[in-house]
Amino acid sequence: VQLVESGGGLVQAGGSLRLSCAASGSTFSINTMAWYRQAPGKQRELVASITKGGGSTYYADSVKGRFTISRDNAKNTMYLQMNSLKPEDTAVYYCKARAGIATMTSYWGQGTQVTVSS
Repeated sequence: VQLVESGGGLVQAGGSLRLSCAASGSTFSINTMAWYRQAPGKQRELVASITKGGGSTYYADSVKGRFTISRDNAKNTMYLQMNSLKPEDTAVYYCKARAGIATMTSYWGQGTQVTVSS
């Protein structure tokens, strides 16, 4: 499974961005997908996750009510709609997929930079 993120950039506080994560390869085996982020000098943290069918989602408290995770399995793409962005949302955002048949393996994208100016 290969993952490629896009949609990052520079935005002013209060603005919006939509990140995309396009999957390729053995996409039929992808189960849960998630967005993580890592700010300079900090550990990578889970932002949001979504189950295979999209019926269950999880959000970190810091983004609840502002971010929305979704996926389009027909397009093998996951999204993160980010609204009301804050400077503290500045980070490299990574896409992660759990995939496999008998054994689950984690796959990561290369990351996309999101910078929110005050």
